[in-house]
Amino acid sequence: MNLTPKEQDLLQSMLAQEQVCAEKYEKYSNSACDVQLQNLFSGIGQAERQHIDTINQLLSGTIPQAGNGGSALPTPSNPSSCAAGDRQKDQFLCSDSLAMEKHVSSEYNSGIFAFADTGVRSVLNHIQKEEQEHGEKLSAYMRLNGMSC
Repeated sequence: MNLTPKEQDLLQSMLAQEQVCAEKYEKYSNSACDVQLQNLFSGIGQAERQHIDTINQLLSGTIPQAGNGGSALPTPSNPSSCAAGDRQKDQFLCSDSLAMEKHVSSEYNSGIFAFADTGVRSVLNHIQKEEQEHGEKLSAYMRLNGMSC
């Protein structure tokens, strides 16, 4: 597969965004008070690392197989285990992560149309779907724990 310079630039941009996402989720997992939220951030961070690997494969000229994606939504946790200030911090981390997922999903939505190869488009569409699922998981966590989305 030969990528055009524009396609390479778009993939480099997507790669940079995925790297930021992975780093944020790692930091947020270490910063969250609620253990369930720590695990949620950690799991999403691992998925972002897989996206990095996928984009690197695309940049090297290989079209990887799209993964299965998706996993169960979080169940309610015991919010009383965190102090009020910690719960506010957790809510901020969730809100920031949700905004990040919306932005990244939007970037994939726009970028996909620039690629001529249907295999690349399919892989990027799969990543976008996973980004939307990350947002869904974050929103569900927030609703289940009485946080505004």
